[in-house]
Amino acid sequence: MLRKSLLMALATAALAGLPAPGLAQETVKVGLILPMTGPFTSTGKQIAAAARLYMQEHGATVAGKKIELVLKDDTGNAELTKRLAQELVVSEKVRFLAGFGLTPLALAVAPLATEAKVPQIVMAAGTSIITERSPFVVRTSFTVPQSAVVIADWAVKSNVKKVVTLVSDYAPGHDAEKSFKERFTAAGGQIAAELRVPLQNPDFAPFLQRAADAKPDALYVFVPSGAGAIVMKQFLERGLDKSGIRLIGTGDLTDDDILPGFGDAALGIITAHLYATAHPSPKNKAYVAAFSKANPGMRPNFMSVGGYDGMHLIYEALKKTGGKTDGEALVAAMKGLAWESPRGPIAIDPQTRDIVQNIYIRKVERVNGELHNVEFATFEAVKDPVKAAKK
Repeated sequence: MLRKSLLMALATAALAGLPAPGLAQETVKVGLILPMTGPFTSTGKQIAAAARLYMQEHGATVAGKKIELVLKDDTGNAELTKRLAQELVVSEKVRFLAGFGLTPLALAVAPLATEAKVPQIVMAAGTSIITERSPFVVRTSFTVPQSAVVIADWAVKSNVKKVVTLVSDYAPGHDAEKSFKERFTAAGGQIAAELRVPLQNPDFAPFLQRAADAKPDALYVFVPSGAGAIVMKQFLERGLDKSGIRLIGTGDLTDDDILPGFGDAALGIITAHLYATAHPSPKNKAYVAAFSKANPGMRPNFMSVGGYDGMHLIYEALKKTGGKTDGEALVAAMKGLAWESPRGPIAIDPQTRDIVQNIYIRKVERVNGELHNVEFATFEAVKDPVKAAKK
């Protein structure tokens, strides 16, 4: 009798076009916490757009589970980030926490990820220590030292002997300063001055004047994504573009999202970074075309690939677990994963849960009338040098 009732229920559900009782498709929610408003809006919009594009291209079902993005705006405020993460875990029952546009935001959530045993996918924040703060943190963006040591190596080989460093005064800036200084001075270079600029409401002008007074061969700059436009504007206003001082840095400085507005003064800036819109691989050309079509007027930047690859990591982990959402099993499934990204070949280091990726040396040039970061050298499979030094 029970079997007959079940068959009738299944038939009724099928006729109604609805899921059968007990066979409803489980929804796996991904809590995406990003600065969608405020000074770091560029980061939030790039990552959210890329995450949606990945789902559009690969479907919203993985291993029999329906994927749902739950986007929350933290405005770049760490206290709000923490509160939103708690609400997402407790009320929304998310199985993944993702996003995190700045280091303080990622660090604020790490203890919660550990307590709730929910994987925390860092798609943006770049301070080396983040993955050490929780065994549930996995990163698909970058670490700042990856690019800092590569541009230091390039500077030494390019006969740059005296440098002033100028960084934003927060953890990634300190990473950028320390990693560059250690690599550059170990090879015989001189640091003429170390300048730190407040992260909130920065005024670079007085610091740029101090840099000019030191008369270095180059000014090395690290600022968060989006802030490069302010640096460039004040660099020009102070006349440093005519001083003979070379402008070098990590790729945040010439972020592809804002580079088109820099003007000819940006031509020749040398940076080291993980991704450029102009990266010449077929996969990236397809990615840029799809991103631009889905987001008219936007050019994908390095933050976007952190979001795109973060979604790939989530999908592949679910495939490996057969759709099971146990946090420890998901993190175990992520360790050692490797794939071809729009940025090039990448992998998740099984020991550190950090990303391993190529770092490219780029020069700002005009391509078809637009400013682009054009790659001219590649450092392959770069691990986070800070963690590598600890081993």
